[in-house]
Amino acid sequence: IAALQAKYAEETGIAGLKLKHNGVLGYHIDATTKQAEALMAPPLNARFIHRQTNAGSVRFTTTELAELDAKIARAGEASLARELALFKELAGQAAARAADIRAAAEALATLDVAAGLAQWAEESQATRPEIDESLALLAEGARHPVVEEGVRRDGQGFTPNDARLDAEGKSGPRLLVVTGPNMAGKSTYLRQIALLAVLAQAGSFVPARKLRLGVVDRVFARVGASDDLARGRSTFMTEMVETAAILHQAGPRALVVLDEIGRGTATFDGLAIAWAVAEHLHEANKCRSVFATHYHELTRLAEKLEAGANAHLRAKEWKGDLVFLHEVSPGPADRSYGIQVAKLAGLPKSAVERARAVLARLEANGGSTRVEIADELPLFAQVMAEHAPSALEAAFAEINPDGLSPREALEALYRLKAAADSGR
Repeated sequence: IAALQAKYAEETGIAGLKLKHNGVLGYHIDATTKQAEALMAPPLNARFIHRQTNAGSVRFTTTELAELDAKIARAGEASLARELALFKELAGQAAARAADIRAAAEALATLDVAAGLAQWAEESQATRPEIDESLALLAEGARHPVVEEGVRRDGQGFTPNDARLDAEGKSGPRLLVVTGPNMAGKSTYLRQIALLAVLAQAGSFVPARKLRLGVVDRVFARVGASDDLARGRSTFMTEMVETAAILHQAGPRALVVLDEIGRGTATFDGLAIAWAVAEHLHEANKCRSVFATHYHELTRLAEKLEAGANAHLRAKEWKGDLVFLHEVSPGPADRSYGIQVAKLAGLPKSAVERARAVLARLEANGGSTRVEIADELPLFAQVMAEHAPSALEAAFAEINPDGLSPREALEALYRLKAAADSGR
């Protein structure tokens, strides 16, 4: 093509002559209107065949270009036919060795997973678990590998925790009820226990200082809240359907982790359901179970059950703020710290103070019915009005003592005196 372009430029004396290609004309000469006048005049018109005229250009071809275009088209067809034939041949060879290819792919996948787990185990100081035929799960210094990596990137450390479960109730409780404030780490604790079992039985080292695991045949997890709009199920209905499946299917070798069962309905209904589910897991399913809840009444159930126990995620108040220690300790939590968590989440100060007042009234009227307590509580608007700043307080709030000149300070003093007089 380049050689033909140079040849035609020399023959016509047009230095800027260009050869182009499109899907309609194939290879052709693209000339300006002025260049076209020379190509359509004798003797060049005998060699250059006019094909098309556009607004800004005129297109020509030659016998050589037409033959070259046809040759290239035939070569393209032959190339495609050859490619298809080779592909068909290769596909036939692959199909004939399908079993070998599948085996090789499976071997490579196994090596890939093993290498990945080995690298992770070395980097995360994971240990080899001990797996036996017991019904226990005894972990020391267990960690959640994903959460640990996330906090590590933020420059923080992960707090390891122990876990002891035994469906026979010998070396640990069959049912562990976990309480503690929101954001303290209850869900993470549940998930890391389930992950220990999954990783150990997958042949991996585990993120724990030590793990002894009795073989688990199924892991059931009801963690998190979600609805199923496509099937017309609310969050609570979805939770109940999944919980029902667990209670119907979990056997003695199952591991069950449940988080906040019953929270999607009225308080007493939710407590009753959570109580019944926990009791059923202990008495009927008789499997290793961890049950996180905000219903502190369930801690009394754990104390009554033969193989039940309580644990809580520690937190403490420091200078009015809530500090999460992320440590699992025996026994129930002493309180939920819900208002402190709401404050951490950014609720307006007025709403937080209102919540404290309502909580104090509720705790003081522990023997009253909910209707009686609601009747006794003043409305939010009344409380806000009671705490509305006075004119004197508002005047004080507007003053910046560091930015006042002597004259401005004197004027501010007069304003404060006037506000005090008007408030009498």
